[in-house]
Amino acid sequence: MAHVGVVGAGVMGAGVAQNLAHSGHSVALVDNDPDAIEQALAGIETNCRMSRLLGGPEIDAGEVLARIQGGTDLALLAEAEVVIENITENWELKRDLYREMDPVVRPDAVFVANTSAIPITRLASLTRRPRQFVGVHFMNPVPMKPAVELIPGHHTSPVALERVRGLLSSMGKKAIDVNDACGFVSNRVLMLTVNEAACLVYENVATAETVDEVFRSCFGHPMGPLETADLIGVDTILYSIEVLYEHFADSKYRPCPLLKHMTDAGLHGRKSGEGFYSYGPPSTAVPSANGHRAVRAARAG
Repeated sequence: MAHVGVVGAGVMGAGVAQNLAHSGHSVALVDNDPDAIEQALAGIETNCRMSRLLGGPEIDAGEVLARIQGGTDLALLAEAEVVIENITENWELKRDLYREMDPVVRPDAVFVANTSAIPITRLASLTRRPRQFVGVHFMNPVPMKPAVELIPGHHTSPVALERVRGLLSSMGKKAIDVNDACGFVSNRVLMLTVNEAACLVYENVATAETVDEVFRSCFGHPMGPLETADLIGVDTILYSIEVLYEHFADSKYRPCPLLKHMTDAGLHGRKSGEGFYSYGPPSTAVPSANGHRAVRAARAG
């Protein structure tokens, strides 16, 4: 079993750490915010204890947490064989992080970028190891999703790619090979869908719940696009569509003003308790009054 570093203790990073530890790997979970580490570990414990109730396997929370060492010092990554980066989809933040991590992590280690939109070749150029750099787009919630997009950069070696493929297999993930391009496959399509769905709400064509009902009832989708936005994070949706807009310089990726306003207002979805819907107990969601107020405020702005 590998010693794996996980950088970023938000929703995605915590999910990756949990999945790795449950699969028997030793994990160093690093974030510059000690509160984020504490919240991630508490969330992992809860998720493990709730797993069977939610239709998953029975998981020993104590065993999983015993395999995870959390902290704020990048030195915890020094002996990692693979380092998986999961921070915010922001080029400047990722640029600074990779330049700081590269000299700390051992020379033969592989970097994995868990990114939803930024091209892998561009990220690999920030390091001195572009041959040992691989993209993996994990889906949320990580422990429950059976597949990922696996993306090599221009210089990625076959050895590095197979090392990551093997790690993913040990985590129970099917790796779907995708060529390197901004947004890859899933987010090249999904971000446009969510952005356009937000525009329908912003333009008062339909409410969020009506938009989602059309997709569930007419197309058989288990979740509508705006429910999906709340699950992923409205802020993450905005950052991803902004990356696509910047990269392609194409107006079809222009972010909906409602997404910008909701992000500024802290209406980020499930992780903040408010988004297009309001969230109470687990699996409970009702239309969000804050979301409707955000529509009016965004129009006024």
